Amino acid sequence: MTSATGAAGKIFQFQDVKFSPDALFEVKPECLQPSPAPIVVDNGSFQTRAGWACSGAELSGPSVLFRSVAARSRGAARSETQVGNDIPNLEPLRWLLKSQFDRNVVVNFEIQELMLDYIFVHLGIGTEGHVEHPLVLTEAPCNPLHCRQMMSELLFECYGVPQVAYGVDSLFSFYSNNTQCGLKPPHTGLVISSGYHCSHVLPFINGRLDAFNCKRINIGGSHTAAYMQRLLQLKYPAHQAAITPSRMEELLHHHCYVAVDYQQELEKWRSAEFYEEEVHRMQLPFSGKVAGAFASVEERQEKRVQQLRRLEELNNRHREEKLQQDQEKLDTLLAVQELLEEGAVEQFHRRLMELNMDSAEELQSYIHKLSLSVEQHRLARAEIIELEQPMDEGDGVNQIEADLGDESTEPEKAGNIQPVFNMAEYHQLFVGTERLRAPEVLFRPSLIGEEQMGLIETLQFVLEQYSPEQQAMLAENVFLTGGNLLYPGVKDRVERELLAMRPFQSHFKVSLTSHPALDAWFGARDWALRNPVGSEGWINRQDYEEKGGEYLSEHWASNIFIPMRISKPTQRANEVSLSSTEQSQDVNTATSLDIDVIPDSDGGTLEALMS
Repeated sequence: MTSATGAAGKIFQFQDVKFSPDALFEVKPECLQPSPAPIVVDNGSFQTRAGWACSGAELSGPSVLFRSVAARSRGAARSETQVGNDIPNLEPLRWLLKSQFDRNVVVNFEIQELMLDYIFVHLGIGTEGHVEHPLVLTEAPCNPLHCRQMMSELLFECYGVPQVAYGVDSLFSFYSNNTQCGLKPPHTGLVISSGYHCSHVLPFINGRLDAFNCKRINIGGSHTAAYMQRLLQLKYPAHQAAITPSRMEELLHHHCYVAVDYQQELEKWRSAEFYEEEVHRMQLPFSGKVAGAFASVEERQEKRVQQLRRLEELNNRHREEKLQQDQEKLDTLLAVQELLEEGAVEQFHRRLMELNMDSAEELQSYIHKLSLSVEQHRLARAEIIELEQPMDEGDGVNQIEADLGDESTEPEKAGNIQPVFNMAEYHQLFVGTERLRAPEVLFRPSLIGEEQMGLIETLQFVLEQYSPEQQAMLAENVFLTGGNLLYPGVKDRVERELLAMRPFQSHFKVSLTSHPALDAWFGARDWALRNPVGSEGWINRQDYEEKGGEYLSEHWASNIFIPMRISKPTQRANEVSLSSTEQSQDVNTATSLDIDVIPDSDGGTLEALMS
């Protein structure tokens, strides 16, 4: 982000990043020996990150990072679909963009398959028909069983992966940061996560997720970007086309902050000095030269000369075309008159009817008029050629100066007048209170008309579900993660709200992950390195076939598996079913023996032989 600071304030340029296609990597030998290394995929709703769970500096981070979108025109072939970084600029194709997510849950598995194809191809997986590497995949908190079932079916049936492990992205980040801080498991804390589509408050007690008290807020980065776009478009209606979602996301990532005290911060912005010091001026691209605006005398004279020359050429062209048309009509009428002179009366009258004329006198009148017109055009053209003399540039300029009169002399008397209108400043967006108003949506969803609790209200509601002792344990480890919590001031805001919320002189601690957007991937990689394939948390194909696609092998960073229970018929229902079956068999037997069957009041049958 380039910026310039001066008396006018801070001026920043939009980066307008153009994405370039990802490189095609080759599988490293250490990823194949002694056994195929797991592939770690952080399946985020904003960005997908994929890499290897291997030791080594080259493989310590995600190899592939791309936006979780695909663009395909209606009716286009699958091979023509653009995925992730294959789309250089999202704005022209935004109406074609599709994601596999509905909020934070994967529902479009056709797009999900395209994302996995993109990952495997760019990681260098070249095996035909199957992927021989285990897979660690992140999923949403309290992910629906049907969504996990469809994902497992895709991985085992389509790609043939040997084993897969599911985990919650924010819990991977939570465990990884606790381990780096030296905290020994089992961990207890409160995880606050905010992503692109929604935010979560997740209580983590004794090393396991308490799924029954998890809460989700349908507010995320997409809502803050849309709110920022709405604010600036209302403020600058002339630049609505330039205020794009991509630029709003850039503003959020590099220029916005969270106010510790929202109302007090707004009061500061009322001060003119504070405004001039803190406002960020975003420079939009523009053309520096505008036609006809503040041109010098010489430029206006030159422009007038060029206009006169173009007008003269246009008039000459029209005269030539008119002369040619009149000459063609005159030749046609003279040819008809020759028919009369030669005695071809029938042909003469036939041609007169074709020309819509009634008599020879009318024909003669038209010939006379056209002859005069042609002669006048020829005389005018001859006079123009005789009067036209080679004129140098200076004569034309002097003549134009005489025509301009006072208009050309006034600027000379006034001297060099500087233009009052500044085109660069006209194409600037002054981002002031919007810098804190957009992120405030996380704490006050009512700003965008959402009837939901804010992040702090949800945090307080979750804490109230526990005993005072458990509340104290959770408050001792409040952890912030997620790409939508990159704003400066988030940690201070949560600490201030907790101070007002917790009892007097109670202790609490708020920590922010060092890499909110990438820590989930690093935590999943650490989990894969510490838990060998086949241990607790991994699902193989046999588990998938025997226990169903929705099956989840639980571990400390996973969801809680609650299987679907199918109610069994009661004992009384079994007895009634068996009795009705036996009765039906007795009826069939009696019918075959020509015996009348009379049902007994006790449920039995009375048989009477026919006489």
